[in-house]
Amino acid sequence: MTVTSRPFAQIDVFSAACGFGNPVAVVLDAQGLDDAALQRFARWTNLSETTFVLPPRDARADYRLRIFTPGGELPFAGHPTLGTCHAWLAAGGQPRDGARIVQECAQGLVAIRREGERLAFAAPPSRRSDPSPALLAQVAQALGVTAAQVRRAQLLDNGPQWLTLLLDSADTVLALSPDHARLADLRQKVGVVGVHAAQGAMHLISRSNREARAFGAGAAQGEAPLIEVRAFAAPIGVPEDPVTGSLNASLAEWLIDAGELPAAYVAAQGTALGRAGRVHVARDAGGQVWVGGQCVPCIRGDVSL
Repeated sequence: MTVTSRPFAQIDVFSAACGFGNPVAVVLDAQGLDDAALQRFARWTNLSETTFVLPPRDARADYRLRIFTPGGELPFAGHPTLGTCHAWLAAGGQPRDGARIVQECAQGLVAIRREGERLAFAAPPSRRSDPSPALLAQVAQALGVTAAQVRRAQLLDNGPQWLTLLLDSADTVLALSPDHARLADLRQKVGVVGVHAAQGAMHLISRSNREARAFGAGAAQGEAPLIEVRAFAAPIGVPEDPVTGSLNASLAEWLIDAGELPAAYVAAQGTALGRAGRVHVARDAGGQVWVGGQCVPCIRGDVSL
C-alpha cells in the first residue's frame, strides 16, 4: 500500500475557541484514496465527521467534498461544510467567485458566503413529512418525554434525515437523558429544540410589532440564543452530536415557515456536553436560509494516508 503525506487540519466549528464547538477532521488532498481508506480513516479519527477534499467534477464548483462518519458516508452535513471551507481557504484556496465559495458534494452544489468572522452555507431544500404516530410514540418514550411536552414533530430531510421534535421549553431539552440504545434500535436520528423562556417572550413581542418583523426581529444581533438544540444520532455511531449544521438548517426552514421562529436568530447547541456552540441563522429576502458560525483551527499539519 502506497502511503502519501497529505495536508491535514482539524477545525472547531460554531465556536470562536477550540474545544467549545464541533470538530471536523479535514484531509485537504484525498486524490488516490479509495472508499475503504476514507472510511478507515474516519473510524480512526473517531469524530462525528471527517472530510476529504477532491477536485470538482462540476465546473461551477471550487472543490468536491466527501463526508464520512465513523459508520458511513453522508451526502451533506453542515459543520463539515463550514469547517472544510475554512481549512480550504486557509490553505490558499481561491474561489472562482470572490463573493462566495461553491462546494460540490453528493447532495449537490452548496454555496458558502463570508459574514465577517463567520462563514455561512445556503441551506439545501429540506423535504418534510409527518412521522407515523407509532414512530413518534416510540421516539418520545426513548427520549423520556410525554405527549404533552411535544408541540410539533416533523421528519426533515436535506440529505441527512432527522425526526425533529419541538418541545415545550429549552429546559425540557436540556434535561433529556435519552435511551441511546433504543434510538439505535429504531434506526432514527432525532433532533430536539426548545425556546428559551426569556428569549421566547421577546420573540412574542417582536411578532406583534410590524417594524420588528420587517427587520427579522433583530434576534441575531446579540449572542443570547433564542433556542436550545440537541441532536441524537446513535444509528450512525454518534450518541449526541455537539453542534449540527444540517439539523439546524432543516429546523430553521420548518419553524420559520411555521411562525415559531423569527427570520433571524441564534441557536445554542452542545450545552449538555459542556460545549458552547452558537449557530447563526438568517432567512434573506428571497427566502433562502443561511446557517453560519465561526470556525477556529485547532490542528494543522500532515497526515500519512
